[in-house]
Amino acid sequence: MDQLFTPVSQTYRKSNPDELLKPSSPSKAALDTRVEFHGSSPEQALEALRSQPSYDALLSILKYLQQGLQGKHAFDIRKPTPQGAQIVHVLATEIVPNYWTVLRDASTGQDRGDVDVLVSCLRSLPGINALLAYLRALLKETKTDPKALRNSHVNFNLSFTLELLSKLLHADNDLRAIWNGIRSLENSAQVRPMRQEFVSLFTSGKIVSLSAEAEDICRQAGQPTYDVWMSNAKSYIDWLGRNVVGWARSEVGEDDLKLCAEVSARAGRLGNSESFTGVLVAELLLRDGNGQAAFTKLLDFSPPLEQRKILNTVLKLLSDKYLNRNTQDDSSATSDAPVIWAVSGALGAIVGNNEIRKSSLVSWLTSGSGAGIGESCNIRRAAVAVFAEDKESVATILEKSLSQFGDQLYIKHAPLLQQDAHAQVLLLGAGYVHRLAPIKLTMLLRSSSYLKAISNRISAPQNRARFLGMIVGEALSGLVHSKETKLDFKMEEMDMEEAKWYKSLVQVSDKVGPLDPLRDLLTSPKPVNTTKPARPSNTAAQRPSKPPNQSGFILEEIEDDEEGEDPDLVPYAKPDSDAEDSDDDPTLINRNKPKAPVYIRDLISYFRDMENYDRQKLALTTAPALIRRKTNYGTEVSSHAEELATLLVGLQDKYDLDNFNDLRLQGMVAIVVAQPKKMGQWFAKTFFDGDYSLSQRASVLIVLGLGGREIAGFETSEYASAAQFASKMLPEKVEKHYIAPSSSSLQQSASNLKPLPPNVLDNLTQSLSQTFLAPLAAEAADATTGPNALKLSSFTSRLQSQSSNPTKGKARPRTRAIPNTTASLIASSFFFPLTSRFQAAIHSASATTRGILFQPYLLTLYLKTLALLLHAAGPSTLALPQMTTEFWDLLLGVKGQCVGDLSVTQAVLFGLVALLDVNETNMRGLCERHGREVVESVEWVNGVFSNTRGGDAGEGGGEENEVKMLAAGVLIRLREAVDKYQALLMGDMIGFT
Repeated sequence: MDQLFTPVSQTYRKSNPDELLKPSSPSKAALDTRVEFHGSSPEQALEALRSQPSYDALLSILKYLQQGLQGKHAFDIRKPTPQGAQIVHVLATEIVPNYWTVLRDASTGQDRGDVDVLVSCLRSLPGINALLAYLRALLKETKTDPKALRNSHVNFNLSFTLELLSKLLHADNDLRAIWNGIRSLENSAQVRPMRQEFVSLFTSGKIVSLSAEAEDICRQAGQPTYDVWMSNAKSYIDWLGRNVVGWARSEVGEDDLKLCAEVSARAGRLGNSESFTGVLVAELLLRDGNGQAAFTKLLDFSPPLEQRKILNTVLKLLSDKYLNRNTQDDSSATSDAPVIWAVSGALGAIVGNNEIRKSSLVSWLTSGSGAGIGESCNIRRAAVAVFAEDKESVATILEKSLSQFGDQLYIKHAPLLQQDAHAQVLLLGAGYVHRLAPIKLTMLLRSSSYLKAISNRISAPQNRARFLGMIVGEALSGLVHSKETKLDFKMEEMDMEEAKWYKSLVQVSDKVGPLDPLRDLLTSPKPVNTTKPARPSNTAAQRPSKPPNQSGFILEEIEDDEEGEDPDLVPYAKPDSDAEDSDDDPTLINRNKPKAPVYIRDLISYFRDMENYDRQKLALTTAPALIRRKTNYGTEVSSHAEELATLLVGLQDKYDLDNFNDLRLQGMVAIVVAQPKKMGQWFAKTFFDGDYSLSQRASVLIVLGLGGREIAGFETSEYASAAQFASKMLPEKVEKHYIAPSSSSLQQSASNLKPLPPNVLDNLTQSLSQTFLAPLAAEAADATTGPNALKLSSFTSRLQSQSSNPTKGKARPRTRAIPNTTASLIASSFFFPLTSRFQAAIHSASATTRGILFQPYLLTLYLKTLALLLHAAGPSTLALPQMTTEFWDLLLGVKGQCVGDLSVTQAVLFGLVALLDVNETNMRGLCERHGREVVESVEWVNGVFSNTRGGDAGEGGGEENEVKMLAAGVLIRLREAVDKYQALLMGDMIGFT
């Protein structure tokens, strides 16, 4: 045992026998630890804090500092003084790590506990800066030794500091309280830099970024973190908005309002401008008259560019929240709508008599990227109604809209949804001008701009452009000319419901109304879909059965072994084993398992129950078949389609379920196939406007691509056959005599489909690329073997094909023409919403949206989805010229993103493959209408082919070989077209037709 102990040091003392015989003295009383601070200067307080005070002494020091905040003595810790800076530093770096747990436990269950005293001392600009500096130092320390983080004191200090920050910045008047401490400075030279530091601190994102990084480190170390809401950017933006609202609603001077306007302008750049503006609109503009006046003053003190951004954001918010109905679904466009009038009143309150905001609203209505692309007509009605009594502004809107409506470049290159929106603005403006100044509209219809606009529209190659031109011509002529002399094209399209709805827009007369309908919608709670609890079934399994009466007789059962069993009797199969029944502990077995949902509302309730594993699994597995089964039965799917799609898009794999992504995608595809016209546009809007991650946005694109191909008949889902009702089907032995083998094999192949792979769109892209390149490869191989005239196999094959088709010259029987509604549905509900919203997002003021769209993976998936939808629409669609124009312009517009990224380059080349494949039978028309695009594409593809490694020598990787192969195929097709229609292209280049 002696070898186990190693002496650290040795001390020798002289022996003193008197000490051994010394009588013991009574023990001294313990020192009183309840020593309070009685100092009267900040130097004494600083010295006491550095000397590791007791808990009571710490409280007395903090109360002394708090008295300075109340003006009871001269020292104010919020002011930038040397003593104050040192005290704040000691509080942040020494007192909080050592005393936070004691302070928090002592304040439990109290309204104003000991923690609040510390918080009040640090609720200032120096205090928050000191805490952030301490956070930064702790984060730097964690990066030096990440392995020892779990057992280090750093994670505890990070957790304590985050919790203190959460308490410092939780109220709706914290900004004003901090600014009051700065404003109390007597020296104005100190206020100016403190003001800049104040604005920069709360609007630079420093608090959010440091809090998020610290929370992530604490989570990795297993340290529990309390409600750290600052790490969530949206929650922080909402807190800023509430503080600005409370500050502006109070009776403050112009200086404070200017500061609020500056904070609002800077806060809009943090990435969640819609959320911040939404708080201002809900709590200021729509709350009452005082808030409305404060909102207008905030705008007056903002820069012109910020005023324009806020106005555009308000227009989008009002459209999404209050005007989400589609006017075309209504029976009449002229119906009185109090909500539209209320939105017009809100816009009128914002615009007022300010010329900057008036011109901004006029520009929004008439600009190339404005007018609410993809939104309902209601927001345009409300915006035009703001100028219902302003003759000059309405005339300006009409003249600008008409000039843009007839521009040839606009007709050729503008997205289709954008042209629809501007046509609606033109018709609405014409109606107001006719009521305010009829003579002005009459003179406008006699001008050259009107005649040129109608002529350019009628001569346009796109059917939709001609349709809009005829509508505008007839509608405006009907206002000015008599019934006998008005313009009438006598086309069947002009008698359709859509054409009548467009023409009725000139009769719409809205007005600026009160804001009460919006306030009612704002204060009324949203209805919650609640399901009634299931009634317990009265079955014998739920209660013990009554035992049978015992009789006095004993029955003996005798088996007869001589008689054999009937061979026709088939014994029952053994029941399937249940994994949960194999548990050794019978108390852990769940006997009350939920049943599969049979109604859509039950399916929604299952998806909402995130804490129940069985319900989540049942909802995922039954959703695709249930949605498809309920498509043509009742209105369950149509009524709950958007709610169900919202749940599926945002669904998280909380329980690590098998085939989670596949089942989730199949459920969303089932919704698109069930309601293609409605949900195609909804998913396109969700992709651009929804607050979702990159993976969720990618799933939306995959759903649109797969749904469009299934609607066009290129794909068959494995759940299509399972979704059929089997209540009136014949038995299998009888059914085979009535159903052809082809249909049964089709159902069998559909039922044997495998789950969707993660790269399902990539597989479809590769398949179509091979289909496009196969003829080119065959022609290349054929050309190397000599002329076709010398090939015996080619000659005999032609003879055989002619002899085997003797009825080739006979006339075919007449067949009834069936309109291709599928192609028009894919074009209007899938393709055009994606392209139009992409163009609008590019020109938007939000840098975050542009950054998300140009992320390489998402941009690649977006281009491939559009190419697949174009191929699914096919060459017979009437909107093919417009689809070709928009897609080709988009491809050439994003070719700058291909530099250094082969995946985006491959997606652009695949888009060109789809364009050329669909327009293969009309290459002359393609070169005639898109000569400049053809020449530009040849030049760019040639550069890609020359600068990409790969080929026969084996240089480069597999992706580079695929890119070079696609570039070669596209280049061959384009050069063939250029050589064949060279004269036509030269005429287009020099300006001749």
